[in-house]
Amino acid sequence: MSDYVDQAKIKSGKQPLEAEMRKPTRGATVLQVLPALGSSGGVERGTVEIAEAIVNAGGRAIVASAGGAKAHELSRVQAKHITMALHSKNPFVIYNNIGRLIDLIKRENVDLIHARSRAPAWSALLAAKHTKIPLVTTFHGTYSSNNFLRRHYNSVMTRGERVIAISAFIASHMRRLYGIPANRIKIIPRGVDLDRFDPSRVSAERVINLATKWRLTDGVPVIMLPARLTRWKGQDVLIKAISEIKHRDIRCLIVGSTQGHSRYHSELETLVIRHKLEQIVRIVDHCDDMPAAYMLSDAVVSASTDPEAFGRVIVEAQALGRPVIATNHGGAIESVIDGKTGWLVPPHDTGALTAALEKVLSLDENERSNLSRAAQNNVRENFSKQTMCEKTLDVYNTVLSEKTHG
Repeated sequence: MSDYVDQAKIKSGKQPLEAEMRKPTRGATVLQVLPALGSSGGVERGTVEIAEAIVNAGGRAIVASAGGAKAHELSRVQAKHITMALHSKNPFVIYNNIGRLIDLIKRENVDLIHARSRAPAWSALLAAKHTKIPLVTTFHGTYSSNNFLRRHYNSVMTRGERVIAISAFIASHMRRLYGIPANRIKIIPRGVDLDRFDPSRVSAERVINLATKWRLTDGVPVIMLPARLTRWKGQDVLIKAISEIKHRDIRCLIVGSTQGHSRYHSELETLVIRHKLEQIVRIVDHCDDMPAAYMLSDAVVSASTDPEAFGRVIVEAQALGRPVIATNHGGAIESVIDGKTGWLVPPHDTGALTAALEKVLSLDENERSNLSRAAQNNVRENFSKQTMCEKTLDVYNTVLSEKTHG
């Protein structure tokens, strides 16, 4: 990186070395690799956001993936997308991708690789070693690790020169299960786009349109659980908790796509009927306007029975000043200030969830306003997209500087 660090300034003493190491990633070419860009998940969104931050800092951003609906967003932020079969877990494809990445690194003069998923990370690790450029990884989840082969496959996410953990919970998990030293881990929580999730920017028309689409009655409190329909997200726990609420003039929205879990979807519908909640609980498909969905909600719930690696829903809802209830494990412990910005309840505990819901529904206007301010401040101070991007570029800068001065 000839123009990453200005050696003349360091020698002249005009700027200390530490300041140069933290200089924006100007002139660097960073390649991010992930399976695909076809969903609106946190990994995909974060990839685009970091690509934009790299470009804004004066660097070049390249993303390699199998492509998808979000690939066009990269051109919008002046980043480059390279289509490659990085979604495949086939060992032969992973092996062949090593050569493809080596060619790409040489052709584009890549200075650093950032791997965000296991299959592409194996190809990236070996390509980085061959080309002698640094590798950064992001550990996004706990991953299934019930046998040696599975743990070995997962371990590639700990082999970056720096490993980004999306929560302290994930950092602890890595240290405990994979023995990665703390000095190689950088905790960078996922960031919320405070422009998109700003209550003043969500028009009444958008909220009304959703309320009409979902057949919501004006003035009736709304409880929402947004998550894909999979058992560990705890939709069944919420339905059971709703059945125990004394006040029945409410609506509950379970918002999320089935994604192949049609059997579980049928189980939830049966559970709703069994508890005579057909007029209260509605299971709706994926929503494209989540800020409006949060704004029409009086309480946003995450009832996950397994720990969330981070818990994006709960942070987004707080950014919009919504009261939140989450299970007290995983990343939620770090993002919810219990009793101040929301409530934490034990997983699987329908009674505790019912009690928390009744507490939210009984908040007076002043209590709700105080909670809203505290929640928004919590997100602004700790979980903004800007902070996430700055800290990620700081990791790049540190690794690139170590290579330059190593």
